[in-house]
Amino acid sequence: MSFSLGIVGLPNVGKSTLFQALTKKKVEAANYPFCTIAPNVGIVTVPDNRLDKLAIMSKSAKIIPTAIEFVDIAGLVKGASEGEGLGNKFLSHIREVDAIVQVIRSFENKDVVHVHGQINPEEDKQVINLELVLADSETISKHLEKLNKQLKGSTDKILLREKDIVNQAKSILENNALLNSREWSAEEHKILKKINLLTIKPIIYLYNIAENTIGEKLNFPENSLAICAKLEAEIAELSIEEAQKYLQELGIKKSGLDNLITASYQLLNLITFITTGPEETKAWTVINGTKAPQAAGVIHTDFEKGFIRAEVINWQKLLEAKNWNQAKEKGLIRMEGKEYIIQDGDTVHFHFN
Repeated sequence: MSFSLGIVGLPNVGKSTLFQALTKKKVEAANYPFCTIAPNVGIVTVPDNRLDKLAIMSKSAKIIPTAIEFVDIAGLVKGASEGEGLGNKFLSHIREVDAIVQVIRSFENKDVVHVHGQINPEEDKQVINLELVLADSETISKHLEKLNKQLKGSTDKILLREKDIVNQAKSILENNALLNSREWSAEEHKILKKINLLTIKPIIYLYNIAENTIGEKLNFPENSLAICAKLEAEIAELSIEEAQKYLQELGIKKSGLDNLITASYQLLNLITFITTGPEETKAWTVINGTKAPQAAGVIHTDFEKGFIRAEVINWQKLLEAKNWNQAKEKGLIRMEGKEYIIQDGDTVHFHFN
């Protein structure tokens, strides 16, 4: 199961620098707009110290963490929804991701030009959001035209319900608001997602700050993160030990990238279950609320088809028991059936035909 986040923002806000740090994959980061044309894709592992502890217990030959895909999308500009700055091409790349990381410039640097000539984080944020809203408005209008043609002389209840939901979305967009600004039911969300809308996607606002403001109390909106992409790129070049030492010297408990990856995982409503044994300790990603058979299907489709039951124990309780057999003897391992909902941190062994 693969999940992806698109990194978007105006040109020269630090997106490509951030992407380099995230993936340790070198991409062109020049001091002019549109140097990044094709989206760069990088797979990033999700930090999870539970795996190391379970691997030691199980004497696992290898550890396989779960991962998220990040896509570095070239800088959007005002007018992108009308094709400015190759906007339509870039917007099409955003349509393909599950969530958006909007990088907002909050650092001064006279050597790195700002596309609007001045640093104004909230204005930049509104420019990007408005382009996404305008693009969605166009998509909605076209879809309504299609629905009206299908409904001509028809009273199809399913199509009428879809039209009602789409009109609700249209009304929100007409007020220049994002569709994710309100709660949608599962049915409504499914219909809007099918249309491939941009602003229905969850968004993380990531403020790229200057090195000399690290550690300061910064007044950013709720549900946003602050990160110094330049510092993170420097840390990414160090070994794990060197990076930890450097962070300690700066008085930082956790790197900005680790915070971003964890927040992205939570934003997508994902959880991790674990399998562990002598061969490997491995993390598996599922959407929160997934039942045991479907979780088994993430490992192999045959596991879901032939699902019988799942042996389940919380990872911490397993560690306390010291191994699987002792956990069994102590009655800590539960037998769960088809209706069991997988919990984050479950260590699972599936039985199937």
